Amino acid sequence: MENKRGYFITLEGTEGVGKSTNLAFICEWLRSRDIEFIETREPGGTPLAEELRQLLLANRAEPFDPTAELLTVFAARAQHLAQVIRPALESGKTVVCDRFTDATYAYQGAGRGLDKSLVRLLEQQVQGQLQPDLTVLLDIDPRTGLERAAARSKADRFENEKIAFFERVRAGYRERAETSNNRFAVIDAGQPLDKVQADLAATLEARL
Repeated sequence: MENKRGYFITLEGTEGVGKSTNLAFICEWLRSRDIEFIETREPGGTPLAEELRQLLLANRAEPFDPTAELLTVFAARAQHLAQVIRPALESGKTVVCDRFTDATYAYQGAGRGLDKSLVRLLEQQVQGQLQPDLTVLLDIDPRTGLERAAARSKADRFENEKIAFFERVRAGYRERAETSNNRFAVIDAGQPLDKVQADLAATLEARL
């Protein structure tokens, strides 16, 4: 008998929303219920894709052309899908991924102003019909998120963008959530952490 395809969960949000903390919460929730899963991230997830991640995040003097940035994101995603995500799902495992293609629509589409039809074309070529089963969007005012991120670590190339960029990214995420046919669960990440995780647990109970 063939394995049933695994469940695909993605976690999204702008900078400083608490993705790492809440990703760990999701993984512990799955572990406590003996659900077999893998945890991964984008860009990244394989040695080659992690190298591409470093190219994308590094601060450098030469401007990164937005279209080149978009193509690099999808190059990393193609490798990640081939080596990690598809094999895990096909074996019946749940996949928990920190960011996926919704981030590309938000950051490169809305944030950089690239044509969404170009993002969609690459999405179709690289992932076909594959979509997450559940996308958790941690939503927060970008100023609050950037303050949190600044207190945490040295800013990468994206975190050094101006506030208007992150306002566009947030709007892009919200637009995706509104047109997702209930794939998204939007959680207010400005709440105290215990409230955020209570909402997250309720979402997981309802969806899984």
